[in-house]
Amino acid sequence: MRLLAPLIAAAVFSTALFAQTATDAIAPEAGTSTTVAATSPEIAAALEAKAAGKPVEAENWMVAAANPLAVSAGARVLRDGGTAADAMVAVQAVLGLVEPQSSGLGGGAFLVWYDGASGVLTTLDGRETAPLAATPKLFLDDTGQPLEFFDAVVGGLSVGTPGTPRLMEMAQKRWGKSDWSGLFDEAIALAENGFAVSPRLAELVAGDAERLSRFPATAAYFLPDGNPIAAGDTLMNTAYAATLQAIAEGGADAFYYGPVAEDIVATLAGAAGNPGLLAPIDLATYRVVERDPACVTYRAHEVCGMGPPSSGALTVGQILGMLRDTDLAALGPGSAEAWRRIGDASRLAFADRGRYMADSDFVPMPAGLTADGYLAERAQLLDTDKALEDVEPGNPDWDHAMLWGDDQSIEFPSTSHISIVDSYGNALSMTTTIENGFGSRLMTGGGFLLNNELTDFSFATHEDGRPIANRVEPGKRPRSSMAPSIVLKDGKPVLVVGSPGGSRIIGYVAQAIIAHLDWGMDVQQTVAMGHALNRFGTFDLEAGTTAEALAPALEALGYEVSIGERNSGLHAIAIGDGLSGGADPRREGIALGG
Repeated sequence: MRLLAPLIAAAVFSTALFAQTATDAIAPEAGTSTTVAATSPEIAAALEAKAAGKPVEAENWMVAAANPLAVSAGARVLRDGGTAADAMVAVQAVLGLVEPQSSGLGGGAFLVWYDGASGVLTTLDGRETAPLAATPKLFLDDTGQPLEFFDAVVGGLSVGTPGTPRLMEMAQKRWGKSDWSGLFDEAIALAENGFAVSPRLAELVAGDAERLSRFPATAAYFLPDGNPIAAGDTLMNTAYAATLQAIAEGGADAFYYGPVAEDIVATLAGAAGNPGLLAPIDLATYRVVERDPACVTYRAHEVCGMGPPSSGALTVGQILGMLRDTDLAALGPGSAEAWRRIGDASRLAFADRGRYMADSDFVPMPAGLTADGYLAERAQLLDTDKALEDVEPGNPDWDHAMLWGDDQSIEFPSTSHISIVDSYGNALSMTTTIENGFGSRLMTGGGFLLNNELTDFSFATHEDGRPIANRVEPGKRPRSSMAPSIVLKDGKPVLVVGSPGGSRIIGYVAQAIIAHLDWGMDVQQTVAMGHALNRFGTFDLEAGTTAEALAPALEALGYEVSIGERNSGLHAIAIGDGLSGGADPRREGIALGG
């Protein structure tokens, strides 16, 4: 298998820049700069393993995330006796600084937690909510037609109430051992002293310069003197450091009340041409919701993740459930027949997703979406020798009847994923986002970007006279594809995994689980494997990988094929006799363990 050599080379170069700002001891001493000439030995070793296509091995703890500086911050916490929840706070605080296009304080997240002491699995919903002033017609123009996507995204209209700060606090209060305020030390030091801009961040800023230039505060940060920041530039963000210091001292309340909250509301109200509806009451009343995990059985394992408002775990679960009777191990990863079944199972699951899945606090969900009988019935549709010609939503069991139209939302890839296992046997899988790259493009006075999460709702309210389940409603959480997952065997975690990637997240995560459980790939092979995805009929194959070689055979089976970049950001940890971590070579992240 080709391991995406050009992408790995780019990731190695990117991480070398980051490593220059990491100290040998991982944590900076008080009052010292984090900029040093030497690369951290731990980061260098992780880079070497990633470049060689090998997993990182450890005995006690491990963290895998999208940026070496963020991973270093989490590693320090774990080494000092902190839990996975403590480390997550440190990792997220740094990610919001060095990878602002993907996640941060102005966004939301889903968290899946396995408790090593009790064996209990918990999921926390930190998804953004629609303002109380929002209506189902939020993204319709004066003639009742849906807005163009970026006309809705850029500015205040798309911004939902952020959930990430409250989620960080809730998880740390429940499962943390470390001092809360100390978890922000690395992020504050990097923000004050500066960090090296990565090639990925520089490339994305240059590619989005026109939208980033529309708002003065955003332009001043990303386009100083009118020019995009460049790879290797030192970027400081003292406003972000001040926000983190306020949260370190006052908890999440320092974000949802007072000057930070007032600035968020003012930023949205003052967004020229596209002001937002978010009000102080939306911030003050925001709550993280604990929900039941969504789990399915697959190959003597339980695959568990976040239920609605995420469609991730349900759709991944449906795909895997329809494949239970297919011997994928015998077929192998190079088999077009294996991919035909995986692809059409995905199409069937996406049809149900588009019809039924939304925020279950607002929309009654079918009781039988992942029921064994229903998935077995749907799996019978796979018993053909060609691609399915027509794919329609199924008819799962309902507690009571509802008739919905098919969703018409758009999801573009951004987002980030964090996987952590600590020395206490706890495991954390968290996918975190501001939705589109750079979110709404609105930078607050607090030094962080605001999300555009409301554009994950369907812009249309009805389809053929039927209401759409994922339409906008006040206080509602938009449907998501984020699929942070923990795979268990005999009640113990064996794989922690997740990815960014918009609606392709579902395929990335399902494929990773199949690669690991059916095809016996180690975690680095799993996250580096070429992608073959099918959501709506076209097979998306990743250029420059073994997946591209499937094109002729899949076309012969009746599929339209699209070959191009498939930019996942998988981070995975396998748990066995020890710990084994993998970081997606398409992104800048690493895995570190001890």
